[in-house]
Formats: sequence, C-alpha cells, structure tokens
Amino acid sequence: MNLAYVASIPAGDGPFPALIAFHGRGGNALDMLSLAPYVCGGRFLTICPQGPLEIPLGGESTGYAWFEFTPGLQLSAQDLDEAAQAGQRFLDAAAHRYPIDPARLVLLGFSQGGVMAYNLAVRHPERFAAIAGLSTRFPPELVAKAGEPAALARLPVLVQHGRNDRVIEFDRAQQSMDSLRALGMQPLLQEYDCGHEVSSRALADLSTWLGEKVPAGR
Repeated sequence: MNLAYVASIPAGDGPFPALIAFHGRGGNALDMLSLAPYVCGGRFLTICPQGPLEIPLGGESTGYAWFEFTPGLQLSAQDLDEAAQAGQRFLDAAAHRYPIDPARLVLLGFSQGGVMAYNLAVRHPERFAAIAGLSTRFPPELVAKAGEPAALARLPVLVQHGRNDRVIEFDRAQQSMDSLRALGMQPLLQEYDCGHEVSSRALADLSTWLGEKVPAGR
C-alpha cells in the first residue's frame, strides 16, 4: 500500500461494501475511522488513507494533507493529477488486499478530503457506486478531467454542508452543486445548522442515504 491507512473490517468473509474515507487538511487516517460503526450499522468495510503531505500544526504536532494549499490560489492541474494517481494506486492495492465488492465501492471525503474524493470519482465514475462530499468543494479545475458522461450521470452524489461553515463557506456547496450538474450528475444537497463538521444528524442522514444507494446486506 502506497499510503498509510487504518481499516475497520466487518465480521464475516465478504465480499463487503466498502467505504474509502479521506480526511481533511491537518487531519490523519484515524479521523474518519470513527464513522465506521455508525454507517449502515458497521456493515461497510471502511478504509481511511492518510494524506502523503506532512504539515506542521504548531508545537510538535503534525497533520497531513492531500494537496499543497495557498489561500486564494487554485489547485494546479499537476497537483490534482499526482494526487489522483496516488489515490488510484491505493484503491487498486486495497481491492487486492481486502474482500471488497467492486460493485459497492463508495468514496467519501471531509473538507480537503472531499476534494480528493471528487478528484478520483469524476475521472473514473464507472468504478464507484456512490460518492459523498462533506463540508467540501468541487474545484472547477476538475471539470476538464471528467470521465464518461453516461457513467457520471449514473453516479449518486451526496453533498452535505453546514450553513455556518467558516472554513469552506456554504456558497461553495452551492457552487459544487452547479458544477456537478453541469457534468450531467444529479447531486443531493443536505444542509445543516452547524459549522465545519460532521454533525450527528448529518451522519444519520449519510447512513440512510448510503443504505438506499448501496445496499450493505446483513
């Protein structure tokens, strides 16, 4: 595996529906693992990779990121491409190592991790059963990377965002909806009275939506 990661594996032999969950900037692989027991009753094999870029958080603390970030500047095409290549290698290795059902593979990302999820999904939409972007944005630079239109149109997309988000403001979610629709997709927007976070209500709604779009079985 080319990236550090943690995983939660359901009981049984599989193959399992799988959730690849990308953390936000400054986080680490453990951040998203806490979702695993609450998503569809823990029936998803949940794998949480860690961003390859180390960033200082103050003192001796270190976090991780998927992209270099400079406020006010767009992501470069090279950064997006390199991150997508690393993500695709990770997915290939995970599919080889774990009993993942390829027809029930879901991408999820929080904040910068949501950009990573979009970055992978729009290039190869035929590979995924659903995608969820939490408190994130869809970079307009990704429109040029879009894959097969019919596969994009079939891919369920959930966008969750807090109306009081001060890190990635709510209008970014609305802009993301416009970009996704322009690609022929039909995203669902769920908005909440919270900030830059995954609220308990959002988590419950995510679990319900995934259960409808990607049946997990028993």
